[in-house]
Amino acid sequence: MTNDFPVYGERRAPLPPQRQVPDEASADPLRAGAATATITGAATATGTGTADRPTPQASPGGPGTRTRPAGGSHGRHKARKAHGKAKAAAGANGKSRDAFFDNAKYLAIVLVAMGHSWEPLRDGSRSAAALYITVYAFHMPAFIIISGYFSRSFDMRKDRLQRLVTGVAVPYILFEVAYTFFKRWADDDPNYPISLTDPWYLTWFLLALFIWRLTTPLWKIVRWPIPLALAIATLASVSPNIGNDLDLQRTLQFLPFFVVGLCLKAEHFKLVRNRQARIVAVPVFAAALVFAYWAAPRMNAAWFYHRDAAQELAAPWWSGVVMTLAMFGCSLVLVACFFAWVPGRTMWCTALGAGTLYGYLLHGFLAKGSRFWNWYDNPWVHKPWGAVLLTLAAGTIVTLLCTPPVQKVFRWAMEPKMTWAFRKDPVGMARSRN
Repeated sequence: MTNDFPVYGERRAPLPPQRQVPDEASADPLRAGAATATITGAATATGTGTADRPTPQASPGGPGTRTRPAGGSHGRHKARKAHGKAKAAAGANGKSRDAFFDNAKYLAIVLVAMGHSWEPLRDGSRSAAALYITVYAFHMPAFIIISGYFSRSFDMRKDRLQRLVTGVAVPYILFEVAYTFFKRWADDDPNYPISLTDPWYLTWFLLALFIWRLTTPLWKIVRWPIPLALAIATLASVSPNIGNDLDLQRTLQFLPFFVVGLCLKAEHFKLVRNRQARIVAVPVFAAALVFAYWAAPRMNAAWFYHRDAAQELAAPWWSGVVMTLAMFGCSLVLVACFFAWVPGRTMWCTALGAGTLYGYLLHGFLAKGSRFWNWYDNPWVHKPWGAVLLTLAAGTIVTLLCTPPVQKVFRWAMEPKMTWAFRKDPVGMARSRN
């Protein structure tokens, strides 16, 4: 293995995204909304839970006589009003949400931004390289597992296909074009080609998510989905002829994590959301950092991008099999440790989970711009205090990009309605009239 550090996201050769109810509209972990109150919880808070319902009382009219609840019509009106508030608190889609997932998405997107800020520091800092390797081992797998978990209910129903187009395909096209023009301007490369089949930098995730979600019905019917997906990823890692089209290498090599998410249930997340798991996660992460520090000068970081076959990394073909299986296991362990540390309660950052797609796609302009404009040529950036300051700046910037004002400005690109682009469903229209 070589000790080189390829630039993340660049094309390899020039051209000739309480019980959680799955919702395909929020299957992209970068997009899902931040409403965290459940109908049950809100009803309890307003005094309309089952414990507050009046119990039947013996009545002079005999066993067949209905008794009115205490409070009369005023009490019933108050109960109906409180129930309406509870439904509103559950979110616009009327489905309950768990703050845990919004917190996980926010923390993961912060790690993504920090990882990008560490990339140019790796050659001069073994510690930065170790942190980079450790974070890259689990942050995208965590996103993808959450994507799979919220894609469990996806099928070919018209409204779900529409949301797949407007919520994933359209942002992919818009930002692929935007990134291309940005590179032409910022990198002084006016002839850099636009290619919707060869994603550049961060847009690969949206294209992969589009493909993964379309295959969801297939994974629901096979008997051993995770071993099958892992076999496909292993074969891809030893197949250098797959090429760059649709970034299929990365799509196939990350596929097992999406399928794992499809197979998970709410109780599986609860297994790691306890005090014992949080305690165990500390030495596990410490061991991962020590190993990464040892491996940094010996291991090619491109293994963690999952975009190349073993032969393209100047390694023997069989190392693709070994690395795919080993990294899959290590990534699952680190993802479990990460989930163990994610708070399950509503916090100040929970609402930002609704804007992680915004933070993900928009911070890429600054991340790449910092390279194009040679910001890392400043000597202070490579000092320990400079690296700490840079890390804090990356976390702050991506946090600001997830806030509601930014969402409001860019919602037309991230979450377009586009009702004009689709035929009306006659069956749905007939039902709405009835």
